[in-house]
Amino acid sequence: MGLIRSVVLLQVMIFLNVTLTENASTPAMAKPGCRSRCGDVIIPYPFGTGGDCNITEEFFITCSADFIPNKPFLTNSNIQVLDISLDGQLRILGNASYDCYNTSGHREWFYPWLRFSEFSINSNKNKFTAIGCDTYARVEGFHGQRYTTGCLSLCNNIADVSNGSCSGIGCCQTSIPKGVRSYNITLDSYDNHVDVLPENPCSYAFVAENDNYTFSSSDIRGFGFRDRKFPVTLDWKIGTSSCNEAKMDTMNFGCKENSDCFDSENNSGYFCKCFQGYEGNPYLSDGCQDMNECETISPCNGTATCINLPGTYNCSCPVGYEGDGRKIGTGCSLPDKDQSKRSPLIDVALGTSIGLLGLLLGMVLLYWMLRRKQISKLRQEYFQQNGGILLREQLSRRQGYREDVKVFTAEELEKATNNYHESRILGHGVQGTVYKGILADNRVVAIKKSIIGDPSQVEQFINEIMVLYQINHRNVVKLLGCCLETQVPLLVYEYITNGTLFHHLHNDDDTPHLPWEARLRIATETAEALSYLHSAASVPIIHRDIKLANILLDDNYIAKVSDFGASRLIPSDEAQITTIVQGTFGYLDPEYMLTSLLTEKSDVYSFGVVLIELLTGQKAVCFKRSEEKRVLAMHFVSSMKEDRLLDILDHLVLNDENVEQLKEVASLARRCVRVKGEERPTMKEVAHELAGLQAMPKHPWSKSKLMGEETEYLLGDLNRTYEDGATSSWIGYDSINNKITFELDSAR
Repeated sequence: MGLIRSVVLLQVMIFLNVTLTENASTPAMAKPGCRSRCGDVIIPYPFGTGGDCNITEEFFITCSADFIPNKPFLTNSNIQVLDISLDGQLRILGNASYDCYNTSGHREWFYPWLRFSEFSINSNKNKFTAIGCDTYARVEGFHGQRYTTGCLSLCNNIADVSNGSCSGIGCCQTSIPKGVRSYNITLDSYDNHVDVLPENPCSYAFVAENDNYTFSSSDIRGFGFRDRKFPVTLDWKIGTSSCNEAKMDTMNFGCKENSDCFDSENNSGYFCKCFQGYEGNPYLSDGCQDMNECETISPCNGTATCINLPGTYNCSCPVGYEGDGRKIGTGCSLPDKDQSKRSPLIDVALGTSIGLLGLLLGMVLLYWMLRRKQISKLRQEYFQQNGGILLREQLSRRQGYREDVKVFTAEELEKATNNYHESRILGHGVQGTVYKGILADNRVVAIKKSIIGDPSQVEQFINEIMVLYQINHRNVVKLLGCCLETQVPLLVYEYITNGTLFHHLHNDDDTPHLPWEARLRIATETAEALSYLHSAASVPIIHRDIKLANILLDDNYIAKVSDFGASRLIPSDEAQITTIVQGTFGYLDPEYMLTSLLTEKSDVYSFGVVLIELLTGQKAVCFKRSEEKRVLAMHFVSSMKEDRLLDILDHLVLNDENVEQLKEVASLARRCVRVKGEERPTMKEVAHELAGLQAMPKHPWSKSKLMGEETEYLLGDLNRTYEDGATSSWIGYDSINNKITFELDSAR
């Protein structure tokens, strides 16, 4: 009776499977009676070609018969649609901007806008790219508020350009902010391409998918770029309500039978997906239909029969067998009472399978052991390559280093950063990426992936580490150790909790503004740290990248100078060294830019710009300001020459009690940014003067002469240098870094 019952049950299940399969049909993508395809592009609802076929006007698709095959366009625009995905993404073609010049000075340009009301540009799948040898490009628009970003691309000739590299020489790239619904690309040139006209008369910029454009040096010539379009991925969603809010409106709720609702970012809108085991269009009634797993994935083992069921499947063992038909190998087997009757071939097959499985496990174990050995050997090679042996020799020979200096292993830092998980990233910079780490003793540290330009710099790199180990100043971020077992060295610093001075001075969020007393104290502490580096360290150190972003603040708002990735050591018998220009645009010493001679006075200039930012509350460079005010240091010196200092000072700190103190600091800042480095004060003198000003009583005293001796501002000369055609003569590489940071910020 049991055997007959099993046969009947199997026949019923097979009949059910056949019935379900016959009733299944290919899931529909468009509404009934609506066009589901335009040329090669499938048009799924909520998109459609008009009438009731699309959910709103923004989802309307124009299918143009002017092309063979037909081409779809978004709404009534000229934006061609390449693909529509029910996963919430839409691919379109976007135009490139161009800015061209000829020998007569004539300019021809094209700056297209791209705007959407319902769709946003996917920040992970797209990048902003600019091409040219005399080019700075901006992309701006809205994502709830105005945004601006951009990049700088310079080169002397095409021979300097590398295929596939967009690091700022002939080509540059930057990311697009999240949630952007529109963008406008604009281009400008320092010298109208005068020096590169024969090979590069034009600048080009565009937004494109990451995988759909690879830079080639031939692109500098721009053949075909004016008419070229690039694929861009957009994100789409339904409405502006969250799932919970949308479900209350049962008549208009977008997710139909056998589907789930998911909130988009910020709960602004939602999207739908079919249940697991179903496929089709979740926005249509009966759009999500059962997936026949038996045909698509063959989930059952060789002896079991697959039975498709709504949303799932079942694996049925043959008559007389028992077990789980989904298991591989022995999922279906004879009952114990029948084991003695089974064929010897089954035993042979089982023995062979077990033997093969054992062999496979042995091979896996051997591979794992070899792999571990290979990783260990590779880490030893990296340790040698990055100067590990030299560092150990130096530590063993020299005296006076802090006891807490440590050479970490790769495993220690992997564990501290949860294998460098993206949630541990504190920030990205030109010198690398900084991660938050928690060591085994629960100390919180900052771990930075540094970059060595080439193997010849290893000895210099180790020497710099040895010098940084000796630095023990309360206003300098302490270097705790390093790891040399990875492809690029890892530096471990103390963790500073309160962010950067840039964030506290310039970010328009809930961060309270810094009063003048705090700004003056932070400036004094920073000056004392730089004075220590210049004169008290065993080997003088030039920081070379002093700016607000490299001044950290702890919980008590004590200043900590950080980021020595661009720093250089000055031998005791030299007052200056020659090096390729390194630093951040707006803070760079103009004399250093033109001569490539790096001195301690280069740090004095950069600190002077920091002082000016603290006085004015404005950013060092802002392309939203007028041309004469774009570079803050130039604008500040000009205002002092015209006796308009009080007009440019930050109204949040200016009052009757501290006006004389502000004037004295302004006079000091002006001396720091003088044309010639020899006319600037030393950092020791600057620190001493700021310390004196801190003790200055807060009431009017004898009026200081605000205007000192007449000085020139070299950036003015630099602009004339641009006009003479030497725009990029100071741009190049060195072993520490290969680019000048170019920052674009919105207007304050």
